[in-house]
Amino acid sequence: MSDQLTSPFKTGADVEISSDDDGFRGAWYAGTIIRPAKPKNKFLIQYKTLTTDDDDEKPLEETLDLVQLRPQPPRERPRSFEFSQEVDAYHNEGWWEGVITKVMKNERYSVFFRATREQINFDGKDLRVHREWVNGDWVPPFDDDETESSSTEVNPSKNMAKEEHVSKEKPKKEHFSKGTLVEVSSDEDGFQGAWFAATVVEKLSNGKFMVEYQSLRNEDDTELLREEVDSLHIRPYPPNTLVVDRFNQLEEVDALYNDGWWVGMVSKVLNKKYMVYFRGTNEEMEFKHSDLRLHQEWIDGKWVLASGALKL
Repeated sequence: MSDQLTSPFKTGADVEISSDDDGFRGAWYAGTIIRPAKPKNKFLIQYKTLTTDDDDEKPLEETLDLVQLRPQPPRERPRSFEFSQEVDAYHNEGWWEGVITKVMKNERYSVFFRATREQINFDGKDLRVHREWVNGDWVPPFDDDETESSSTEVNPSKNMAKEEHVSKEKPKKEHFSKGTLVEVSSDEDGFQGAWFAATVVEKLSNGKFMVEYQSLRNEDDTELLREEVDSLHIRPYPPNTLVVDRFNQLEEVDALYNDGWWVGMVSKVLNKKYMVYFRGTNEEMEFKHSDLRLHQEWIDGKWVLASGALKL
């Protein structure tokens, strides 16, 4: 009884659920709270669109941490989107974070996904503005004319356009010569969402690259770490042409932390410092201006600012 009274989510509440499992990172799935679970800040939930491996008619149930849950956002009215806008795209039964890389005719859009380095075409009805749930509020906030009074639709494409209308575009293969300064990402736990500076040592016969990190060292701390990386986890080092005097609230940035650049969002502007929110860990941290840079994506051979329609 006391757990129910103090719980941030009541039994039966509609929520969205994130996952750390391979193949599901970066997506939010619709679900329902069944009840609070032990230990504290855990909940038994039931998915609305995912089913068990043994029975595709039986909804999947899991016990999850509070940090993996958020309220179900209000249903948005139909709208148009712009080049470089951050969106969520409904794909494979969940909402996946991406950025619009092309605006086409008939309310069609090409969306780039960081996690898979893919571009997929969507109808506008399968997109929504990307928002974060930060300290009990949606960021950016909803305007009064953006939402509808009816409940959120779990599957906007149900009984309509199927997977055939989606086209995938393979990313261009990168060509980096020996000595090139690059940035490298990792899928290992504790490093996801960060980019680390490295130098290309050589291109290998299997199409991968041998790189040497500029700040990460081996386990013995005797030399700089060397590692093989594939083309999905390497990109050119971002240009230093974008210098800003001040970052704005809600602006997407990279923050220098633990020798890597981590993508986050400015949640509060302080006196010469900034609070930055990181979705992956649901944490806020304070940074100096010099430890932040504007967030950019390397898309189809070009640098694209996530916060504005600008190619570099």
